[in-house]
Order: sequence, then structure tokens, then C-alpha cells
Amino acid sequence: MDAIGVQKRLAENIRRIRKEKGLTQFALAEKANVSEATVKSVELCLNWPSEKTLAQLANGLEIDIAKLFLPQGNSLEAKVENQKAIKRIIAENLRLYVDSVLQDITS
Repeated sequence: MDAIGVQKRLAENIRRIRKEKGLTQFALAEKANVSEATVKSVELCLNWPSEKTLAQLANGLEIDIAKLFLPQGNSLEAKVENQKAIKRIIAENLRLYVDSVLQDITS
């Protein structure tokens, strides 16, 4: 699965879980302490959310952050291949984020 596939799965899972919990985009935004525009943007795959935003959305949905990336109805144990791909993509995004922070600090 490529990065676009992971982003689409993330968007679908956030939308599905939000609706299962009976939340509007606005209500999730309030619970997650993000803007409604942020929720809309993530659900429409307009941008890749930061690690902080992902954590806030998971907290707002009251779920473990890993569930945002799982195929619907599957567990991490059932999809080891997907788990590894997701971890690689998350690790790469974290590395890029840390590199940019370090560059900002040392500039």
C-alpha cells in the first residue's frame, strides 16, 4: 500500500468512526481541539495531518491512534503486512518532521 492508499484509509476510518459515534465534523473538531476545517481537510484527503493532529483526532474519537490506519474490521495481528507498511510510512513522516524541526532550531 502506498502513501496515498494509507491517507485514503485514514480519511475513510475517521469519517466512519466519527459517524458510528454520532459525531458531526464540528463536534469531533471540538472534542479533538482542532478546527472543523482540519477535520474536513483530513476526511477529504486534502492534506496529511501532523502527528499532533492525528493524536488529537484519535483522542476526540476515543480510540487508539493505530485504529485510524487499520482496514475496516481487521486487527493488527491479522494484517502483519499492512502493519509493517503503516509503521514504515509513519516512521518516515516522523523522521521528516523531526528533521524539519531540527533544521528550524539550528538555523
